[in-house]
Amino acid sequence: MDLLRSLPLGLYLEKPITWLHKLDPRVKLIWLMSFLLSPVLGSSIWRLILVGILIILTFTASIPLRVWKKQMGWLLMFCSLIFFMSAAIAPDGIAINYQPRLPKDELAFAQQTANLPPAPEPKTWKNIFGLLGKETPQEAISQTPKLTELPQPTSYSYIIFQQSPIIITRRSVDLGIRIATLLFTVIYSTNLYLLTTASEEITAGIEDLMEPLNKLKLPVTEISLTLTLSLRFIPLVLEEIQNLVRSVRTRAINWKKLGLRQASQIWLIVAERLLENLLLRADQIASAMKVRGFTTADQHRVQWHDLKLKALDWIVLISLGLFWWIRLAWGGQG
Repeated sequence: MDLLRSLPLGLYLEKPITWLHKLDPRVKLIWLMSFLLSPVLGSSIWRLILVGILIILTFTASIPLRVWKKQMGWLLMFCSLIFFMSAAIAPDGIAINYQPRLPKDELAFAQQTANLPPAPEPKTWKNIFGLLGKETPQEAISQTPKLTELPQPTSYSYIIFQQSPIIITRRSVDLGIRIATLLFTVIYSTNLYLLTTASEEITAGIEDLMEPLNKLKLPVTEISLTLTLSLRFIPLVLEEIQNLVRSVRTRAINWKKLGLRQASQIWLIVAERLLENLLLRADQIASAMKVRGFTTADQHRVQWHDLKLKALDWIVLISLGLFWWIRLAWGGQG
């Protein structure tokens, strides 16, 4: 099992170099934040559009099939499962007892109302002494207000499908779409950004965008350095996990004969060994930095990339303005 190839989450794709690789990291970071913020208070249709945009970007960038097949495939399967659970199994969140408009036994109710005594005639100045005659039926009809005609019932139904224990309502479908699309957008947009942007480019772009915070005496350079080291550490973590899993497999442990207690003890030992190896790797990186004379980030700044906006970057920024215009005009909740 090779985790670095079968599950390349958060890893940088060096080859082939696509048009997403050539974009400025600051432009890609702004687009990433747009993908993460635009679903907030957005409609279900807009969230489905975001999923479609991410899939189209993956195909147009000509990313190899081996890279995105398992990522997108498993993520789509997981989001589909979340949608089914939210739409069919989980409650829709509306706990209201609906009262019928008409009584249950309309015929019995009509007979009861017919047997009731007539209502007494209200006392008015016209008939209080019985001097004036009663109003004729024509006069009473003319004085009664006209009732407005109620609209005819439509084919609308709140419950789309009902077969115990599955109940699908309009709100549950909308809730399932919102949760599934938000999960896909957050995970896959971030992974696509890390896949086409090197860690040095990410830190250089973040440091350039956070440059105004230096006036507030915030350690911008230290933050960018910490981010660089953390991104570089992700492949090391996957490599350590892969080595430990291989070491457990080579010992040919018969898990069926082991009980739950012994199996949990073995995995606890493996997790403890993983933590020790990761701490050892971190200590080795710190020692290597000290040997090379690295004391503070401000005194040992390394200019990895010369950030300049090109023609393609300006086109992508203009499309970002169109993206937000469509979102604010038609992508909000109705």
